[in-house]
Amino acid sequence: MIKVLINGCNGKMGQEVVNAVLRNDKFETVCGVDRLDTGDNNFPVYTDTNLIKETPDVIIDFSIPVATFKILDYAISKKIPVVIATTGFTDEELVKIKEYSKQIPIFRSANMSFEISLMSHIVSEIAKYLPKSDIEIIETHHNRKVDAPSGTALVLADKINETLNNEKYYEFNRHDKREKRNPKEIGIHSIRGGNVVGEHTVSFFTETECFQVTHTAQSRGVFADGSLRAAEYLVVQDPGFYNMNNIFSK
Repeated sequence: MIKVLINGCNGKMGQEVVNAVLRNDKFETVCGVDRLDTGDNNFPVYTDTNLIKETPDVIIDFSIPVATFKILDYAISKKIPVVIATTGFTDEELVKIKEYSKQIPIFRSANMSFEISLMSHIVSEIAKYLPKSDIEIIETHHNRKVDAPSGTALVLADKINETLNNEKYYEFNRHDKREKRNPKEIGIHSIRGGNVVGEHTVSFFTETECFQVTHTAQSRGVFADGSLRAAEYLVVQDPGFYNMNNIFSK
């Protein structure tokens, strides 16, 4: 049985992880951490990591960046692996997370869906065959998502750009431009509304055709299940920085 600490346990995704653990007989939630000790959980919830009495095998983090670094400090002190599913980090914060991974195993992904990992592989392969196409990415999420573009959209763009020798740059705003599209662009667009769990479409436009790949998440549970898959992988790893590509290549 893998003992889990859920950081951000009272949030929407934290509660999805709680339910995913209940469905999975390989895991047990031993405690949670959140800003407030609210919710109807069947495990202790702490607002201060200094008060934690349990000894988890792994931490799953669905929170906000400032809370992620608080739990990372705790994890370093206890040598506990951490699965980071939080998004919205700055480049400087991502560098800091990689520094932490020299001391403990850290698994980070902007999207815990295995199918998104597969999608990133597929679009990078398409880019090899359509290197001169106009590439556009549209991501749609619920109206409560605070970061834009989504971390997943950036992952998809990065995979494509890596295939194309990083010759592209990302265009987020054409509103103030009065010029034709630059062939070096990858356009990235964000839509926010309603209760959309998540949808990502990558389009490859040529003069005569358009090739599109779309992934639609029907339930937040897919991300929770993916975080457990990552946790199971991570608990037997040495210190280092891991992501969905490590699972995908197994």
